[in-house]
Amino acid sequence: MPALDDTDIKILNALQQDGRLSNAELAAKVNLSPSACLRRLHLLMAGELVAGTHLVLDQKMVGYPGTAYVFLTLDGQDRKQLDAFEARIKLIPQVQECYLLAGQADYLLRVVYKDSEDLERLHSEVLTRLPGIRRVQSTMTLRTVKRTAMLPL
Repeated sequence: MPALDDTDIKILNALQQDGRLSNAELAAKVNLSPSACLRRLHLLMAGELVAGTHLVLDQKMVGYPGTAYVFLTLDGQDRKQLDAFEARIKLIPQVQECYLLAGQADYLLRVVYKDSEDLERLHSEVLTRLPGIRRVQSTMTLRTVKRTAMLPL
């Protein structure tokens, strides 16, 4: 991580909590003039520290009340097979996250779904038809206790 001073950390924490802050609001929160705050923000954004910004929608309000975690096991682990799987998984909009694992399963997915029929369709018509799939095991969540994209600084 690049060397950050206390003011940089305050700026980043404030924006992680609310990315819609105006420069004037941000400057007031971190005790800087608006011009100094904007200069620092431009420097922070120009580096590799900030991976991007996005709007977080309420999953239920847009019609996807369900979340499931899906463990996938492939037939093999050669690079060609992993690349083919990863290229296809990136095309499925309901797959929100995908991680290559060390352990019994090869991949862990976080998927969103509309209802149990939608999850069954996703499982039987999409995930099991991906290249090289040997096993699909899903775990449905009951309730979200904590979900954040805010990293501790």
